[in-house]
Amino acid sequence: MTQRPRTDDRFRILRRCYLGCWVLSGLWPPVVAVHDRIGVVKYGTWALMAVLAVSYLILLAFPSNPRVRSSDFLGLLVLVLGATAILLEGGAAFFIVSLPMFWLYTATPRQAIGYIGAGAVATLIGTVAGTRFSPGNAVFTLIGLVGGVLFGLWMDRVIKRGDERAHLLGIELERTQSELAAAHQRQGAAEERERLAREIHDTLAQGFASIIVLAEAARCGMATDPVTSAKQLLSIERTARENLTEARVLVGAAPSAGGATERIAQLLRRILDRCAEDTGLTVHAELADIECDQPTRIALLRCTQESLANVRKHAGASTATVVLTRGPFDVELEITDDGIGFTPHEARGFGLEGMRNRLTELGGELTVTSAPGEGTRIFASLPPNDRN
Repeated sequence: MTQRPRTDDRFRILRRCYLGCWVLSGLWPPVVAVHDRIGVVKYGTWALMAVLAVSYLILLAFPSNPRVRSSDFLGLLVLVLGATAILLEGGAAFFIVSLPMFWLYTATPRQAIGYIGAGAVATLIGTVAGTRFSPGNAVFTLIGLVGGVLFGLWMDRVIKRGDERAHLLGIELERTQSELAAAHQRQGAAEERERLAREIHDTLAQGFASIIVLAEAARCGMATDPVTSAKQLLSIERTARENLTEARVLVGAAPSAGGATERIAQLLRRILDRCAEDTGLTVHAELADIECDQPTRIALLRCTQESLANVRKHAGASTATVVLTRGPFDVELEITDDGIGFTPHEARGFGLEGMRNRLTELGGELTVTSAPGEGTRIFASLPPNDRN
């Protein structure tokens, strides 16, 4: 079975245009040429054109039917070329117009050249066998033979090169897509590691640091101030339980914490009371009753926890002030202390950078103002996103 014609989208429009040209310049001219003749020439030519047209329509209508073979159509075309050359006393024009058919409906260049040669021989025999031999028809038939073979070979080479380039581009595209998918996967893994590190730092690490400080204080005061030590042990237990809850949240074994049903002012008030109780730090608070969504609430809560942890560990402060207000366009959280201060651009650590990244992800900003001996001011602003 001969291979079916190429159906690549790049050739469909070209093939349809050629089909129209073949009908108008190949099939129709012989029909018109014998219109005024009588007898065998007229009706024989019409019959040959009709049989050839019906055969081609069947080939187009049943491309997947194994009984409808393109080789049968091409063999019929060769016979019709020879017969019309006899009836019309020359068939060079019909042969030249039909040359692309032999390339479109064969599987290899060798097959195409074979059919072209057969068509040329049939046309030459018909021309010589006609009642009036025309040397010009014979010459044009030979020119068509040579030109059709050379042009067809060139086009086949161009198409093969195009297919090879398309194949190489397809391989390159697949490789690029694989690399891009791997890069996205690596980026996603890095972002997830950064998120987990930030959450661990803002929750578990702070809780463990608080436990260590409270445990040391309780151990030192066990003999001299057992009442205070007992309170510190209770605070250690409470902090440990909270850390356990946070750990379960991080591994997905518990629903997200963060006071989903509490307002941010209530959450911050509880954090500030715990800080004052555990550290002895004097904490002043002005907390407006603001509604905000869960991501905003958690971001403000984590910023407060981290800032107070820094005050306890690094600032050496005796007083801290926390102010939560709603500005014209955003929610504002300000945390100040009277500690030793520092130079912000020289600060190294995960805490401040983690706060800044958390706020940036939500469209907010973090401003740190400090200087040695002048205390520290942390200012966070976030879009309110009032969706409870």
